[in-house]
Amino acid sequence: MKSVGPATGSAAPVRLTSYARGGGCACKIPPGELEAMVAGLLPPPSPGQALDPGQALGGDEDGLLVGLDDGDDAAVVRTGDGTAVVSTADFFTPVVDDARDWGRIAAANALSDVYAMGGRPLVGLNLLGWPRDVLPAELAGEVLAGALDVARAAGCLVGGGHSIDSPEPLYGMAVTGLVDPDRLLRNDAGRPGVPLTLTKPLGVGILNNRHKRTGEVFAHAVAVMAALNDKASAAALEAGAVCATDVTGFGLLGHLHKLARASGVTAVVDAAAVPVLDGARESLRAGYVSGGTRRNLDWVRPHLDAGRAGEDRLRLLADAQTSGGLLVAGEIPGHPVIGELVPAVAGTTLMIR
Repeated sequence: MKSVGPATGSAAPVRLTSYARGGGCACKIPPGELEAMVAGLLPPPSPGQALDPGQALGGDEDGLLVGLDDGDDAAVVRTGDGTAVVSTADFFTPVVDDARDWGRIAAANALSDVYAMGGRPLVGLNLLGWPRDVLPAELAGEVLAGALDVARAAGCLVGGGHSIDSPEPLYGMAVTGLVDPDRLLRNDAGRPGVPLTLTKPLGVGILNNRHKRTGEVFAHAVAVMAALNDKASAAALEAGAVCATDVTGFGLLGHLHKLARASGVTAVVDAAAVPVLDGARESLRAGYVSGGTRRNLDWVRPHLDAGRAGEDRLRLLADAQTSGGLLVAGEIPGHPVIGELVPAVAGTTLMIR
């Protein structure tokens, strides 16, 4: 297991994770609760007909190409000049104690939604909540600097943003990008017979939970979370993929359930083929499991044929990721194939083998 001593990137030895109840994407509102919140915002489909993807909240089939209906990674709006705008926002409480690393991870996570749609980010706006009477402003500056480093590496401008005084530290970005409307990656375009590829290993949620509880720092997990999904997105488009999502707070099983449900297929996962970060399995056996991971598994369990997979393996597959990889319906060179999409099995979106 790769670990080092306490974080040293901050101006003072402040444990940022101790100022938040949750951490990273594990602090998301549970997926079942979230779907119940937004259910009343969608127009009802005609009897016997599915909702047209272009007729989601506030849109029409000529304008809003991807909206609220299938819970995709970002909104996509056609501009009328042969391009489309991708718009997204993402923020969360500290996932690591080092302020600059938290900013890097949060920026990479927000940019990932654009890459998950096959787009290119243009500009990001900072979203900052800071307990100004509790934590020094210099730490907030480190968070913003880390985010700027990652945005610059992505070729994405940062144009200000918004900040509030909040009881817990929060940081993220609202990101706008461009995408070719004829080359979208969307979560409702999966078809039977297509392999599934995962571009980052699982386990950051488990290691982040251990970091929060013990102070151990896992540099390899930080590196994975801060890495951009730009090359994976470009490779997916080059391979002709049309269906993808990124794996974040709802875990691999949660995001794959959404993809399979939206596409009208069943997803088969070869659990042995799923890449896992060094130290994650041992940390899982030691009990470092977040509440978000448990909620993810509870949510998908009614739709899951677990086969012979034990509870630890299922928790790993449901691990709440922060700034995870792309899950692509298609084979991407250099990344492991972890399963395939098959014709829909009644009542089952997920099968483990």
